[in-house]
This record gives sequence, structure tokens and C-alpha cells, in this order.
Amino acid sequence: MADHYETLGVSREATPEEIKKAYRKLARQLHPDVNPSEEASERFKGVTHAYDVLSDPEQRQNYDMGGGQNGGGFGDIFETFFGSGGFGGAGQRGPRPRSERGEDAMIRVDVTLEDVMFGVQRDVTVNTAVLCGVCQGSCCQPGTHPVTCDVCHGQGQVQRQVRSLFGNVVTMHPCGSCQGYGTIIENPCVECGGKGRVRERRTIPIDIPSGIDTGTRLQLRGGGEVGPGGGPNGDLFIEFRVQHHDVFSRDGNDLLCTMRVSMTDAILGVDAKLEGIDGVIEAEVPAGSQSGDVITVRGRGIQGLRSTTRGDVKIAVQVTTPTKLSGREKDLVRQLATLRGEEKPHLGEFQQGFFGKVRDRFFRGN
Repeated sequence: MADHYETLGVSREATPEEIKKAYRKLARQLHPDVNPSEEASERFKGVTHAYDVLSDPEQRQNYDMGGGQNGGGFGDIFETFFGSGGFGGAGQRGPRPRSERGEDAMIRVDVTLEDVMFGVQRDVTVNTAVLCGVCQGSCCQPGTHPVTCDVCHGQGQVQRQVRSLFGNVVTMHPCGSCQGYGTIIENPCVECGGKGRVRERRTIPIDIPSGIDTGTRLQLRGGGEVGPGGGPNGDLFIEFRVQHHDVFSRDGNDLLCTMRVSMTDAILGVDAKLEGIDGVIEAEVPAGSQSGDVITVRGRGIQGLRSTTRGDVKIAVQVTTPTKLSGREKDLVRQLATLRGEEKPHLGEFQQGFFGKVRDRFFRGN
């Protein structure tokens, strides 16, 4: 089998500049425009292939490792008896496929509390890898196909002789010329650069279920990137973030809010009609309501995740005291106080603040 260093006429310690110089010299002699003979054409292909391998640091390193050089050391001994896949594992046999599974992807989507109530369908745009429309994942320019590697002869691996304490042993290593594929693409697709896939923005319709919360993730199988060489798609994960609402906050599937009630309505009671997320909410304010009381409206909260049951709406009452009264209004209030024989201000048991009482009643229940 041809040795790339010998093909270019350089030593194995040649610098990248020496390799480039040798290639340019041979290319000027063997290029079809200069030397149209069939022999020169074949040599030119071999010189070009050798330069492609040795001019790339990673390919050159792999080639050097799999180029049939003698070596030694405990690493080689371990690889010999335990395989290149690690201790106790067998190394890969035969060429590896160009087609591989694509990477998973994740995007974050903001949703409103209205979206969370019952679920909604939404279109999301993702920037991902899709199948190349020109080569359809073959990685080759249309009309061409991969050719068998002239180093490993399609095996994807080369033998390496190792000197050890036990004598000379032979190990298998990925071919540095074809990167273990067993074939070489001489005419890569110009659209995808020989990758079999291209980047593209595409729109995907998704069903956002009811009851999701910030941090909830939805998995769309096969919605991720197409793999190299037209391999199967990875998965797409969508993580949701519920936006702040000006009126309602959330406790599980319950909705929490505060309702301001006038002093007279708190005294006499009133039927209130409030604008909810999904329509009008009717709430009965009992006579004698106090600040911090919680009114529960059953079944008007959020529909649970994968459920048809809805939470409740819990409304905290905040009684507002008027700050500016006319003379007539003050007289009426004084008359009410006299009729009720209300006590003068006095010290009593310490009471927690309004919002503390609301919090405890929200989470303790009515």
C-alpha cells in the first residue's frame, strides 16, 4: 500500500511547510494541464490525496498512528489485550458508518397564563440542521459516489505491529486516511460541504398542554437535528417559562388575586362580578367581611396537566376605608357609631399584618 510520505517524497518528521512545498513541486509536474498522460494523472490523484491527509494535523496524527509503524509501551499492550474501547471492551470491527444520529436540541418558549389555562397550539421557529436537498445525505456531489480507501482497502482499520514484553503483537486501529469510514469522498457535495446536512430555520407547530409551569419540558421525538450523513434526527426539547400576570398569581392549579371592597359593601355584603382570565367570575362578598378573608370560587382555576379537573380561584378581600368625607357623611358615620355603641380605641391582642393573614389563609384554605 502506498505510503503518503513516500508519495510526497518527504520524511515523517517533515514540517507542514515542507509538505506544502513538496506538494506544489509535484503538482506542477503532474497536473493534467501540464502532463496529460494517464500515468501522471494517477500519480497526481495520489499526490493530492496524500497532501490532503498530511496537511490536516488531525488526519496526519491518525495516519501516523495507523501507518504500520513499530511502537511499544504499556498503552499498546493494554489496547492489545483489552481493546481500543477500554478495559474489558471490544474495539470496533470494520468501517464505521458515515450516517449518525443527530444531536438533541432545546429551545425556551415564553407562554402567558392565558395559554396555561387550557393549553394552546403555537408555532415555534428553530435554527437546526436539516437534510441536504442536493445530495440527500449522501455527502457526495450528485453523479458521484465514495471510493474505497486505498490505505485500509475499505476495512476502516489498519494493522499496527507492537513490540511488547510478550513479543510482537498486532493491533487494529482506525485508518488515518479515511478516518475509519473505509471510503473517501473525492467529490464532496458543494451545498453541504460533504456533511450531508445544512443549517436551516424551520417552523414547527407544537401543542402546549394546559397546566404547565415554568421549567416544564416537552420532548418532541425526532424534532432535533438531522444526523451527519443523513442520519436519524435527534429529539427537540422545549422548556417553558410562564410570564408574569398583572392580576393573578399561581399556586399549583389555583389562581390567587386580591379584591378591594368598600367599607359599606364589606358591612352589608355584595355580589361582585370580576373579570377573570376566561370570562366573568361571580363572587359573593358576605356581610361583615374583614380584610384578609378569602373567597373561593370553585373550578375556575387552571386545568391540570393531562387532566380535565380545574383548580380554584381564591380571592383575598381588602376592605378600603375612605379618607375624605363630607360633613354630612361624617355625621352619618357618627350616628352609626352611636347606634352601635362602638368602643373607643384600646389595646388588645397583637394581630399580624394584612398580607400575612392573606398568605396564611391562601395556603391553609378556608
